[in-house]
Amino acid sequence: MLQTLTERLFDDSDRSDLDPFAIFEEWYALAQESEPNDPHAMALATADASGLPDVRMVLLNRRDARGFCFFTNFESTKGEQLSANPQAAMVMHWKSLRRQVRMRGPVEPVTSAEADEYFASRARGSRIASATSKQSRPLASRQQMMDEVAALTAMIGEGDMPRPPHWSGYRLVPTSIEFWKDGEFRLHDRVRFTRDLPGAAWSSARLYP
Repeated sequence: MLQTLTERLFDDSDRSDLDPFAIFEEWYALAQESEPNDPHAMALATADASGLPDVRMVLLNRRDARGFCFFTNFESTKGEQLSANPQAAMVMHWKSLRRQVRMRGPVEPVTSAEADEYFASRARGSRIASATSKQSRPLASRQQMMDEVAALTAMIGEGDMPRPPHWSGYRLVPTSIEFWKDGEFRLHDRVRFTRDLPGAAWSSARLYP
């Protein structure tokens, strides 16, 4: 019987031709069926100028063989940190599957065309909110924010809400992708794929839990 990619991943016989992006797709498809909420939610870790880590939940909105994309306000705390130090780590944990995937590597901005396409796919209210929000900066009250949203909504009327110049996306281009699967008595399965540079060949190793 033909093995699944996951079975081959933890087989230990030969992983030389396995593509971690393909394994991720197999896991993500299962998560979309089993997770009750947001199977594309992930923790994103960056670091400030002192090296102190900062982590928050974001959404994985695009992915391909180049890497994993999320969208944000470039003037936010995470945007400023990534501008100064364009590398990050991500983790996706699917409790229903008892699995997680960790990714690390350099980060690059997506193209304007990619940002425009994703922004246009969002609900109108989300586009207006993105244009209004001064993300991560102090806010006097919720009412102030709602008043600003109402003012912008009235100003554009029935017109389209274009993508603000400060709103775009980042792509994490992984140099490390680790797959973790829960095991009995904490004898978990861990396999990590690494490469020296984006685009280079992957190597893999099983890790102690």
